[in-house]
Amino acid sequence: MDTVPPDAAALPHFLPLPDTGRVFTGGYPIRRTDVTPGGRLRFDAVARYLQDVAEDDIAQTDLREPYHWLVRRSAITIRGYPQRGQRLWLATFCSATGPRWAERTTTLSASGTELIQARAVWTAITRTTGESCAIGPGFHRVYGPATQGRRVSARLSHPRPDPSAQVRDWPLRASDFDAAGHVGNTVHWQAAEEVIAGLDWLPARAEMEYHHPILPGDRLRLAYRLGPGRADIWLLNDARRLASARLTRDPGEPGTGGAPTGGNDG
Repeated sequence: MDTVPPDAAALPHFLPLPDTGRVFTGGYPIRRTDVTPGGRLRFDAVARYLQDVAEDDIAQTDLREPYHWLVRRSAITIRGYPQRGQRLWLATFCSATGPRWAERTTTLSASGTELIQARAVWTAITRTTGESCAIGPGFHRVYGPATQGRRVSARLSHPRPDPSAQVRDWPLRASDFDAAGHVGNTVHWQAAEEVIAGLDWLPARAEMEYHHPILPGDRLRLAYRLGPGRADIWLLNDARRLASARLTRDPGEPGTGGAPTGGNDG
């Protein structure tokens, strides 16, 4: 499979970096632990890089806001997949805000080419009660100018689990839980990688929505439904939807959306 989809011009445009406001950049080498056997950068590794550059950005500002951030949804657009051995450069900025949430846009480049852009909506959560709260003035002072007045909604849009979806257990491990006591973002994308491994195409668009935290004791199951050039994925606790993902293929890329005999390692 080509590293760059043949009809990249048909994909959604990347949001450009702002002319004014804060933009933070960071560089990271793509190591063997980040890629598939075929050398493609995995989505769970992308999620970790996004988390790392966001944390590095906030740490440099010395902001001391009395709340945490939890991701509400993320959408990743792919023009091409970085490979093992390349150095990944990330440029991140706040692209929009809402009353209790903000959108962070991050562009990933390798070998001088912009390959991936992720737009994630994060909700501000109080440290004491875990409820959503208003974004403070310090955040708006540091990150507000880059938004250029754009507003964003935190509404989720993915469909409920399909009764015809294939379902399998997805056991949790102690190492899946982060400092907040719930499953970190990379684990959700590991579930998406499990489905991608059975496809004969790679996504040009990947969306993840987080409906409820995944907590210790949850009996997690992975459900998915495949269609031509599309895969819908759900992480369930019994019948309760905890997270959902939607993967879509570039219309100009070959592939039928089925599961090939040899699988797809990217």
